[in-house]
Amino acid sequence: MSKRNFGNMGMNGNMQNLMKQAQAMQNKLKEQAEEIAKKEFKAVSGGGMVEVTVSGKKEILDIKLNEEIVDKDDIEMLQDLIIAATNDALSQVDNENASSFGDLGLGGLGL
Repeated sequence: MSKRNFGNMGMNGNMQNLMKQAQAMQNKLKEQAEEIAKKEFKAVSGGGMVEVTVSGKKEILDIKLNEEIVDKDDIEMLQDLIIAATNDALSQVDNENASSFGDLGLGGLGL
């Protein structure tokens, strides 16, 4: 009977250890997410004519346009360049997330 109780205590110890590891992993994930959220990602298009800055939270923080790119007769090109720079900056956030969480073996989570 005492062997059985001792065996259960061993399992409880393993479970506690597993819970501690899970908590540590959760804390690390939270820290990395907070670090990425504080970062800014810049991307340019049109040879530097359009620059977009986004946060790690994927919020647009700033858009800078070179005066030369503003042509009232070609608004579509300007729109395309803004979209291209924004998408590039957002991809940088995704890459940072994949890299950071990949270091923990969680890159495939799509975080």
